[in-house]
Amino acid sequence: MEHKSHTNLPRIGITMGDFNGVGIEVIMKALQDPRILRVCVPVLYGSGKALAKYKKILGIENFTYHQINDGAIHDRKINVVNCWDAIYWDINPGETSDEAGKCAYFSLAKSSEDLRNGVIDGVVTAPINKSNIQSADFQFAGHTEYYANLFAQDDFLMCMISEHLRIATLTGHIPLAEVPSKLNRELIIKKISTLIHALKYDFGINKPNIAILGLNPHAGERGLLGAEESSVIEPAIKYLQDLGHLVFGTFPADGFFGMMQHRQFDAVVSMYHDQGLIPFKMLAFEDGVNYTAGLSIVRTSPDHGTAYDIAGKGLANESSMRTAILLACDIIKQRKENRKPKEEKPHPNREKYVFEIEK
Repeated sequence: MEHKSHTNLPRIGITMGDFNGVGIEVIMKALQDPRILRVCVPVLYGSGKALAKYKKILGIENFTYHQINDGAIHDRKINVVNCWDAIYWDINPGETSDEAGKCAYFSLAKSSEDLRNGVIDGVVTAPINKSNIQSADFQFAGHTEYYANLFAQDDFLMCMISEHLRIATLTGHIPLAEVPSKLNRELIIKKISTLIHALKYDFGINKPNIAILGLNPHAGERGLLGAEESSVIEPAIKYLQDLGHLVFGTFPADGFFGMMQHRQFDAVVSMYHDQGLIPFKMLAFEDGVNYTAGLSIVRTSPDHGTAYDIAGKGLANESSMRTAILLACDIIKQRKENRKPKEEKPHPNREKYVFEIEK
């Protein structure tokens, strides 16, 4: 595919996700916003026939696009890359199918190839069904882990972003029962350092102020309800503070959000998935964005799932998808403007500290 651009606008790849969910609907609605074509060149990965089917289902007439078919990307239009043959095309909104999972993977694979080759500058992923997409080619808990593996990044971090709230989930997509055994000081230091780097170089916050939540109720209540705070989390916080970072905690999660303390920080780190995502989706569900920190590429996503219950009914809210596209553009711009980060100064007792971790 030809990838020379005649504009300075970033090319944003958008995967269609599970075609039986709300992904295609929110993509079409978001791209009807005239601001999108003023800030980026959208490149949809999926199927022109799928778009045509949803135009009919949803009664959306004013939606035109340019099908690439191995030709050139048009800088002033919505572009579509066809990623699968018609044999897989059988759209039934609200139903799960193996074909929809296969096609969701084909969209991911083709967009990833174009990311690697510089055809597009970033990617926005529509929701997938984490069950029907599983195959020999895709054996991951979600998009976050897929991109981390594909681009060989082990310090990645799933973050939820809105205008007034940023939450990172330290352990991500793992069973709750495994969370305590996964936590160690080295992991916490690596993940928070990844977040600090992202806040500086992807969001332009020179000295980010970060809150760290505790794992246990009441942040362990000084050991009465758990020892992870005092033995693992707080020593990691102290290490980062000694490097000059504005990292504070541990905070009891219930009181922290109940008192709206997140407003005092640039970001919050939760210890596990639901601890961070429940308050985030209560406070910012309609315009929240899933962003993966620590990747060499830029990837965002709406903060909702396939929503089969409303698929094909014209009820899906496109705000999160639109915000995900705009955020991807902002991050690409930030990365171009910011210099390569400097190396952190080594901690004076680093060798002793690493030895203690390894013990």
